[in-house]
Amino acid sequence: MKVMVMEMEECVKENGSSTPKSRVTNQSRALLPLRLLQILLLFLVLTLGISVVSIHMIKFLKIQRLDPVAPITLLSTYNHESVTLDSFIRPPSNVWHTMNDSELLWRASIEPQRNGYPFKRVPKLAFMFLAKGPLPFAPLWEKFCKGHEGLYSIYVHSLPSYKSDFSRSSVFYRRYIPSQAVAWGEMSMGEAERRLLANALLDISNEWFVLLSESCIPLRGFSFIYSYVSESRYSFMGAADEEGPDGRGRYRTEMEPEITLSQWRKGSQWFEINRKLAVEIVQDTTYYPKFKEFCRPPCYVDEHYFPTMLSMKHRVLLANRTLTWTDWSRGGAHPATFGKADVTESFLKKLTGAKSCLYNDHQSQICYLFARKFAPSALEPLLQLAPKILELGSNISSTRHSWYCEG
Repeated sequence: MKVMVMEMEECVKENGSSTPKSRVTNQSRALLPLRLLQILLLFLVLTLGISVVSIHMIKFLKIQRLDPVAPITLLSTYNHESVTLDSFIRPPSNVWHTMNDSELLWRASIEPQRNGYPFKRVPKLAFMFLAKGPLPFAPLWEKFCKGHEGLYSIYVHSLPSYKSDFSRSSVFYRRYIPSQAVAWGEMSMGEAERRLLANALLDISNEWFVLLSESCIPLRGFSFIYSYVSESRYSFMGAADEEGPDGRGRYRTEMEPEITLSQWRKGSQWFEINRKLAVEIVQDTTYYPKFKEFCRPPCYVDEHYFPTMLSMKHRVLLANRTLTWTDWSRGGAHPATFGKADVTESFLKKLTGAKSCLYNDHQSQICYLFARKFAPSALEPLLQLAPKILELGSNISSTRHSWYCEG
């Protein structure tokens, strides 16, 4: 009995001694989920913090990388040269540039679309010389232009190998444009004319464009010609629907549907057109490929491309005649050439009214302002007759409207 009582007491002691441990174990088990939750929240906070810091660091590094560029851009824009209206309208002092034909034609096609000008624009005549090299009548043109600075521009297209040697005082100094070889009667001739127009269009003050050759001479003074051209409602380009082998006979059916036989026109290579039509020519990508591919001798691009294209789109703007007198009476592929013995005062004076014509829809006694072809030997008598023929010292008002027929 005593033994049993002792065993029971020991059991009670053992049970009593194990109870606190069980409680601790149960409490630990209860705290475990709470700690895990705390650890998880701490991890999320750290992750979020790292992400925020990373984003700010990336932005900071990008700004650091761009910072050196910004000051350079600002300095080049504001510190060196400000963009002004004058930088857009001021013509280049030197017509030479590094643009190829595609770049040049694209640049020349850019025109203001807003009516009027926010500056005093003095419209100019652009004289464009299509030459092989030297200009034998340069001294005559010098006299023609003298005293009319600011009313004209000059552009010369020659063989690429030719190097001009005009002095700084010459109106032809640095007026030779980047050129390419030209073959008579081929597309390269039309390309040279478009190249001249495109270069002249870079001067926003050029309003009228006159195509001339090295064998061309003026038949009247600058004031007279400027007034005649500027007051005309039309541009002077021939665009005749000519029958026969030299007219419609040169047409090719492969040009359809862009160009039909009824739209085919012929005119003199030597023209005068306004700025609107000049832009039309340099931006053309519809008719140019057709002529380049299918207009080959006996089809001559210089006699058909511009007349056909412009008559299709702007027939009402054309006077359907040229201002350049040429003698084709002797026949052949080239006109007559006149030398020293041919040049007299009476001969030159009769050329301006060699035939009747219309000026602004009225009969006119003056039909031609230029003439060709003249040999270099004609320069001496032309210079002697210049004071009378070119009306040196005259002004616009003294000759204005004298081209209309009286009565």
